Amino acid sequence: MKAGQKTATAILFVVATTVAIAAAWTMIVMPAGAQTHAGPAAAAADPELLRWAFISAALAAGLSTLAAGYAVAVVGSAAVGALAEKPELLGRVLIFVGLAEGIAIYGLIVAILILNRA
Repeated sequence: MKAGQKTATAILFVVATTVAIAAAWTMIVMPAGAQTHAGPAAAAADPELLRWAFISAALAAGLSTLAAGYAVAVVGSAAVGALAEKPELLGRVLIFVGLAEGIAIYGLIVAILILNRA
């Protein structure tokens, strides 16, 4: 992997992590603030809260899926090159590709948790 690709991968990982943290922050802080000021019944019907919940859930799922797609592309191309030289590395390579795919699953879980709290 070239130095530019490593930098791009690191930046993409930081962006995906930041989105997940922001989504978790939105899930925890916004409903708590709505319940303390307007009561629990008004928090469930607040359209502003629902709007931000949908936006944050979409960002969490969408950006984590983009990051996972890029990670699978980079890891997959490196895996094919490694398997061409050493076919006995198949098990290790599959683990790395699976870890790259896990980014999308984490984003989906965060999105589900956000929508569950809204």
